[in-house]
Amino acid sequence: MTVDIDRDSREQARQLLDFVDASPSPWHAVATMETKLQSMGFVRLHEPEHWELQQGGRYYVVRDGSSIIIFGIGHGGLDEFKFNIVGAHTDSPGLRVKPNGAHRAGKMSRIGVEVYGGPILATFSDRDLSLAGRIGYKNSDGSVQSRLVCFESALMRLPNLAIHMNREVNKKGLLLKKQDQLPLLLSNIEEGQNPQNYFYSLLADKAGCDKDAILSFELNVFDTQKGVFYGVNEEFIANSQLDNLASCHAGMTALLQSGESNPPATTVAAFFDHEEVGSESTKGADGSFLGDTLERISLALGIDREGYKRALAKSFAISADMAHAYQPNFPEAYEPDHRVQVNKGPVIKTNASQRYSSESVSESRFIRLCQEVDIPWQKYSHRTNIPCGSTIGPITAARLGIRSVDVGNPIWAMHSIRESGGVLDHGYLISVLREFYLT
Repeated sequence: MTVDIDRDSREQARQLLDFVDASPSPWHAVATMETKLQSMGFVRLHEPEHWELQQGGRYYVVRDGSSIIIFGIGHGGLDEFKFNIVGAHTDSPGLRVKPNGAHRAGKMSRIGVEVYGGPILATFSDRDLSLAGRIGYKNSDGSVQSRLVCFESALMRLPNLAIHMNREVNKKGLLLKKQDQLPLLLSNIEEGQNPQNYFYSLLADKAGCDKDAILSFELNVFDTQKGVFYGVNEEFIANSQLDNLASCHAGMTALLQSGESNPPATTVAAFFDHEEVGSESTKGADGSFLGDTLERISLALGIDREGYKRALAKSFAISADMAHAYQPNFPEAYEPDHRVQVNKGPVIKTNASQRYSSESVSESRFIRLCQEVDIPWQKYSHRTNIPCGSTIGPITAARLGIRSVDVGNPIWAMHSIRESGGVLDHGYLISVLREFYLT
């Protein structure tokens, strides 16, 4: 039996795939969102500058290039002032280039990498890999600037070892030694050629600056294969970084759509870097970015500190991160009574140890939102004998004292370089987040 996919759902999924394809690093994800926001008339604010905000105004602020908070000022009076917040993260698990990563190995140059977060390392083998991120360089006036770089075509590869040399691979799986077997093959190299100088030349050509001006870089390894629809009725999608760029795209789209109705609450979409490595950074969810921004919104609107705290007490947050879809080939990995399905709606995630922020009141509120827009929902609980992951939900709730619920769309192969999910689910999540912003 196939799933019928309506035109709107397919278009929303297509926009998601295009967004992911344009966002091969957290810095590019924020730049892609910024381009969209500017086309919609949003005003960029800068943290070192004075903020002047107006009712009905639409704004955004970026911290260090890869975290962004978007907001629209509601039309409600001071007694009604509150924040409706959707949170997600811009980073995905994978590989990052080491500072002195380019090195010689025989007659090949390789790029040394570190593991970022918890990727499925075996999925990086035999893929068309490239690099995206940012460089820091010295400008002609001596100032330090940064610039985005992206090698759109396949640049590197992690070739698998032939089965003739690894006879047990189909019995024991592909196990890669992180230090010795993860470096990516870049090119043949001539005798006497310096691999690091060669690599810097590649960066300089791509960035359009002098090689000697480059001071540093942060580079993410990404898969150059574009996102696709697949399935008998093209009811599924596959791409890299669905965790968690799909939630970022859904949250931003919902906020943009809700703004047309001028909602009473101040609507906020907060997308953070560094979630996959614990969120404890200047721009992570466990930093001050969200609290600083919410407080400055209040102050700019003439609301004192007590009014700000009252607003937090009335506010609500939806932490949107992806959920584990049931894969019938591995039934032993799932809680038998909580097997969530793709194309069956967003998933409410609960955990008794507070790895997720959902509790009965916040969970009930999200269910009511789903009912209001007539979409299905599901509930997920992890197997008791397997450690559970976490999200920015508990961090946000704890730091700000805001009631929160953890939800997300179901996907397969989370943390693989190639994840997949359902076409319908993205539209479902946009619908319920838009309804939330309008309340």
